[in-house]
Amino acid sequence: MGTVIIFIIVAILSFGGLLKSLKEKNFLGIIFAAGAVGIFSWFSIMTILHNGYPPAL
Repeated sequence: MGTVIIFIIVAILSFGGLLKSLKEKNFLGIIFAAGAVGIFSWFSIMTILHNGYPPAL
């Protein structure tokens, strides 16, 4: 379950980076931040769906 928490925290922080990159019109930053949001959000959602919440023992 610790992995899910870390993935969610990283996804939230990279979403903040995405908003900052959009505000500054930094296109390379937008690409990397959007990729990080997508991948870490996907990993956290799929881990929760696969293991359940709370995780099975």
